[in-house]
Amino acid sequence: MNAVPRTADDLLQAPLALLDSRFPQRIVPLPSGAQVALRECGAPGEAPTVVLLHGISSGAASWSHAALLAGEQVHVMAWDAPGYGDSTPLRGDAPTDADYAARLHELLQAMGVRRCVLVGHSLGALMACAYARDLGADRVTRVVLISPAGGYGAAAQATTRERVRNERRDALQMLGVAGLAERIPQRLLSPAADSAARAWVQWNTARLQPEGYLQAVELLCASDLGTSQGLAMPVEVHCGDADVVTPPAACRVWADLYAAPFDLIKGAGHASPVEQPEAVARLITRAAMQPNGATHHE
Repeated sequence: MNAVPRTADDLLQAPLALLDSRFPQRIVPLPSGAQVALRECGAPGEAPTVVLLHGISSGAASWSHAALLAGEQVHVMAWDAPGYGDSTPLRGDAPTDADYAARLHELLQAMGVRRCVLVGHSLGALMACAYARDLGADRVTRVVLISPAGGYGAAAQATTRERVRNERRDALQMLGVAGLAERIPQRLLSPAADSAARAWVQWNTARLQPEGYLQAVELLCASDLGTSQGLAMPVEVHCGDADVVTPPAACRVWADLYAAPFDLIKGAGHASPVEQPEAVARLITRAAMQPNGATHHE
């Protein structure tokens, strides 16, 4: 007898239950009057703290499976970036990486985090490096970049920058958030990804707030990952071996620029925390357990 295909709602029941029970959202009010939506697991205190920064089409919940696995050994915090979920947007239409870094700094101060490993996925890599090079220079012990977005802020990228800005704005206007969510799994996951991973990626994208997304588009267009080379702390770079958004060759260029070790995440597209959470949890935990100043080579 043939099994009845499971619907998206069926596929989401288990991960949503897990999210609510073991990686729940909390709202952190900040002295500036803004708020940040945060998800947290693991025991704070003696365990190292790892802070997870998501990509442009995602949110804190996208880390859920990897975070819960890593949380067995470390303290994990994942934010909804400004303008995502229930987090207050930044001021202005085109905030800079320094603005995102300042909001992150305010959050970590409010949470009493004095030392942490910072993990940036995709667009989150630009936020992570902007924070680590300035406000977080004495707070961040290691930077982990997963499929880092390089940004289009370099002068030589002017033509590409305008094209990307216009394409993303037009897509949001024509398709809306629901339309973006419907097509996003095709780009973020490998062809081998199962239907559960596709449903989870789609659910996370469907929670986008247009204002926050458009601010993030401006961040992507105005930033240049190359300006943060020479960070004071160790950096490592990882990439899904089937990533077509930030392909392995492009990620290796950033690793070389940062003099950082580079590893591939097998069987993963761009959204490796969703598609290969066990592998991502291992690299997060390993990074948190490394002595300060040590570098990892696979």
